[in-house]
Amino acid sequence: METTLQQLQAQPLTAEAFRPFGQVLSPQWDGKPYDKEDAQLKLDAGIPRFYIMQLERKGRRFDQITRHLACTQCLGSLEGKEWLMAVAPPCEGSTPDLQQIQAFRIPGDCFIKLEVGTWHAGPYFETDVINFYNLELSDTNVVDHDTCDLGQTYGVSFEIV
Repeated sequence: METTLQQLQAQPLTAEAFRPFGQVLSPQWDGKPYDKEDAQLKLDAGIPRFYIMQLERKGRRFDQITRHLACTQCLGSLEGKEWLMAVAPPCEGSTPDLQQIQAFRIPGDCFIKLEVGTWHAGPYFETDVINFYNLELSDTNVVDHDTCDLGQTYGVSFEIV
């Protein structure tokens, strides 16, 4: 099937704009009591895994989007580098709503928490390599990796601009 390339404009990351997909987590002063601004995690379906994930640049185009149905996922760049992520809100069906896919420009001074079931593609970035903090379950990429091939399903691919 031939695919049509659609462009997604990356928007600045704000807590309000990102709310349908998860949380934006920014620095807090030490000693601040736990509240709703802290990461609201769901990691009870297995062994949590917190690691440094090293990724190489792969452009800004994608034709697949993934979700994790058993846990939340937290991502942030280690060296304060900006990066991009495409997301769509969690849904009941087996495919995301194309009209709800959005792209965000994520600064290097915060991290994001993806809500359970949030569709995501990325991280994307312009430098050769970026290291990311990643918090998910130890077997997320083995048993909880629900991917939709947008090219086969909808005949589209996306490019973040």
